[in-house]
Parts: sequence; C-alpha cells; structure tokens
Amino acid sequence: MKKILFITAHRKDRAPNQRFRFEQYLSYLAANGFECTVSPLIVSAEEDKRFYSSGNLFGKLTLGVNLGLRRLRDVLRANSFDVIFIAREAFIAGSVFFEKRLAKSKAKIIFDFDDAIWMDVISGNNQKFSWLKDGSKTGKIISLANLVFAGNEYLANYARKFNANVLIVPTTIDTELYKPNYNANKQKVTIGWSGSVSTIEHFQYAIPALEAIKKKYGNRIEISVIGDGNFRVDELGIIGKPWKMETELEDLHQIDIGIMPLPDNEWTWGKCGLKGLQYMALEIPTVMSAVGVNNQIINDGVNGFLANETDEWIIKISKLIDDVDLRIALGKAGRKTVVEEYSVQSLQNSYLKYFNSLLDS
Repeated sequence: MKKILFITAHRKDRAPNQRFRFEQYLSYLAANGFECTVSPLIVSAEEDKRFYSSGNLFGKLTLGVNLGLRRLRDVLRANSFDVIFIAREAFIAGSVFFEKRLAKSKAKIIFDFDDAIWMDVISGNNQKFSWLKDGSKTGKIISLANLVFAGNEYLANYARKFNANVLIVPTTIDTELYKPNYNANKQKVTIGWSGSVSTIEHFQYAIPALEAIKKKYGNRIEISVIGDGNFRVDELGIIGKPWKMETELEDLHQIDIGIMPLPDNEWTWGKCGLKGLQYMALEIPTVMSAVGVNNQIINDGVNGFLANETDEWIIKISKLIDDVDLRIALGKAGRKTVVEEYSVQSLQNSYLKYFNSLLDS
C-alpha cells in the first residue's frame, strides 16, 4: 500500500482549506490503495485558543517549541512515505526549513494552496509576530515540489513562475453530504452570509446594499451572518452566529438567498469561491461579487447572479426576493453546476489519478 503524509496547520474538520480541498478525499484515497496520515501542527482547541488569542507571549513561545518538535518528527519519518502533501506550508513562520528537509526525502512532494498566500496577511491578535511571516516563502516551497495543486487560474499563474508542473484543482463540495432542503414558501426571505471571523470584513462590503434592501422590504426580509458570534448591526437586525461544524448545514439551510461580497483586489483574486459553492450545492440562489474565479463559477442570470456596484446588488437581490420561481430556478441550476464541475464526486477520479501519475513518473 502506498503511503501519503498530509502536512497541515490544523486538525481534521477545523479549517475550510483542508476540509474542502483534501480531507473529503481521504476515504476515497484509502479505498484505492493509499494509506493516509494527517499531521496537524496545532492539534487541539486549547492550542488554537492559545495561538490565536491576544497576549500570553510565554504560552505562545512554549507552543512554538512544541510545533517545531512535531515537524521535526515528520522530517525524521519522511522516508517512510511515498508522497508528502503540504497544505499551504509546513510551519507557521517565514522559514522553509522543514519544507527543504522534507523535499530531500525519498517521498514525492505535492504542494496545495487556495489563497494568494504569498501576500502577508496577519491575524489581528498576532501582529507582534508579523516579523516571523514571509509570504515570499510560498514561491520557494513551490519550487521544491514535484507537483503543485492550485485552486484557480490566478494561483496557477503565480505557481508557474516557480514550477512547471502545476494543476488547477478547484475547491469542491461533497454533494452527497450537501443535499438541498430549500423551502421557497417561507413568509420571510432570509439573506445569508457564511464565513469566519477573519473574513467578516468582506461581508461589510454588502452593507450599503442591504441597508437599501431593508428599507425597501422591511420585515419581509431578515439577514443572517454565520461565522462571527460577536458581529452586530443593530439597524439591520443582525446578530451574528458563531460557526459550528455540527450545525453548519442546518444553519445554511435557513438561508433563502446566499451572498458572497468581495472587494476587487489581488488577495480576493486568489479566492476559490467556497461560500458560493456551498450555497449553490444546497440549491440556494446565490449572488457573488464579479471577482476572480466567481466569474467562472457563475453564469450571470443562469445559475446565479454576479454583482459589482451597490445598485447592481440591490437590483439582483430584489429580483430574487420578488420572484420565488426565479429563486428556485437559479438554485437548481446552481446545484447542477456544482455537481458537474465542483463536486467531490466529479473530481475524485482525477484526484486519484494525479497521485498515481506522480508516483509513476
């Protein structure tokens, strides 16, 4: 049996970039001759809290030592694997020390990324540690890999500067898990956004349009924000919900219109459309900013809507509020797109082939 070591930042089911890019394929790989081992850097909720909260310098330094020891263990056992799959980076710092040593092993290296991570974006609570980060290391890691999985064409173009062996592997949804339960007959229409504390700033780009929508429709609509339990906009009646793995699908099922607002910049060009794909998989009609890969996912007016300016957001959300048949039609077309082009089921054979072809080369 062939063996894969997955080098990750977080434990399983913790991070979207892991859940929707490789964790969904672990059972399929295992059923087709691969023994999969996942090696997270941060292994518990307690360590998560220590790393991402403010203060506690000594606790963070102690944790950093433990993280380094975990990666050293991976280096020492690297020769026992056929493939080492690095999700974004091996260590949460600017050094490529561990990647260089993993690349010297007998294993073939796959590097996977789904964001413009060569741009330095630092968590607010860890600004004191910004000197440890170095986005330019992304290119160095790419140059060490035998194969690169890039989430979209923009990311692939960046990767090709450092490595000729680059494949576009989209972020995908397990459509056997994400099954529609759309209720078009609710008295109130819920406009919903799903994300995280780190991406809540993107939701705020929609607030001017939502203010106009609220003024126009009043109590006919409500607005749901999933991902930040501390987020509030009183005039819109928004009380944010924290993201929870166990209630994720239930929370999404409450949404009648899913929105994915984004600014138009180099960071968002690297996004892979996950929020929109989640809505679409559940037959939730979706409105996305016409930014980056969203332009490939959405055929405007066919399987969802694209919007740029505030007026366009208002017009398109209004159409969906007013026309239940349009909501149903776009929702069904959206799911069809995900099933055919952005689902685990549509990609799994190719995903397996990529690993086998790498080992055969």
